[in-house]
Amino acid sequence: MTVPGMKFCVFGTGAIGGHLAGRLAKGGAEVSVVARGANLVAIRERGLRVVAPDIELVSHPVATDDPAALGPQDVVIVAVKAPSLASVAGAIGPLLGPETAVVFVMNGIPWWYGHTDGQPGTETGVRDKTRLALLDPDGAMAASVTPERVVGGVVYSACTVTEPGVVHVENARSRLVLGEPGGAISSRIEAIAKPLREAGLTVDLTPRIRDAVWAKLMLNLGAGLHSVLTASAPRDFFQEPACQEATRALLQEAAALAAAVGCPVQPDAESQLRNGLKSAHKASILQDLELGRPMEVDALFTVPQQLARAAGVATPTLDLLAGLTRARARAAGLYTG
Repeated sequence: MTVPGMKFCVFGTGAIGGHLAGRLAKGGAEVSVVARGANLVAIRERGLRVVAPDIELVSHPVATDDPAALGPQDVVIVAVKAPSLASVAGAIGPLLGPETAVVFVMNGIPWWYGHTDGQPGTETGVRDKTRLALLDPDGAMAASVTPERVVGGVVYSACTVTEPGVVHVENARSRLVLGEPGGAISSRIEAIAKPLREAGLTVDLTPRIRDAVWAKLMLNLGAGLHSVLTASAPRDFFQEPACQEATRALLQEAAALAAAVGCPVQPDAESQLRNGLKSAHKASILQDLELGRPMEVDALFTVPQQLARAAGVATPTLDLLAGLTRARARAAGLYTG
């Protein structure tokens, strides 16, 4: 797989998808996007605009709500949230050629987590090829995207769609971690990284993508639950000592769970709290609540609880705050679990 002439399709042009599409275009890739509604109209009429501290990008990707209009791609980047996966499963087929790689850049425990261990001497917490039912309830995604296509992605980028077709990036440094679920540093993830790096995005490749999943999940746990329950940004809720103590407890529980499933990731609670006290960025799950969009509660909170039960790890703080968050999401009509 080589970069010149590579065709990338970004499926979902919210904040993260729009940011990645803009970087890919800047890096010289041939880019198309699957979008909908006002975002689709804006991208068609005015292009896609990414405003970041380090750069401002305007690109004009081919934009459609019908993947069949695009045909097979070399790489598809799925940047929707977990509640939208079923719709992706039903539509992604026309984008898949014989060797198309599908990169899932999502928060929380990903639906492909149990595809293969790929990490000698470790366990993933679920058996090989076991499907995490809450994340792919009827197996539609597993049927549409076979294991050999999957590339894992974890992104660190504080982004917001400020108006249709416009993505604002808060921090000067954004980072993407890519990895094969089977553990190899493959030529295809090198090729995927190349145009993004050329456009100024930091891209790390790892043979332990599940470690990266847990590291990002710990950031989501430390701020996401509080953000929903307080309807505020970290610099506000971390003024409360009780919120700081709850985050320390959450991260201790998450570290114990990650270690139990073979991913010994150690969070830095004090650094997270210091950074949080300076951050006005609202967590994406709070943005969903405020905008009336389905909330990715299961991938972020419920599935980790299930893994904890299976591993025999006690998570009392997570259990309390996740329960309250599910109740809040149900009350808003944005979660039915």
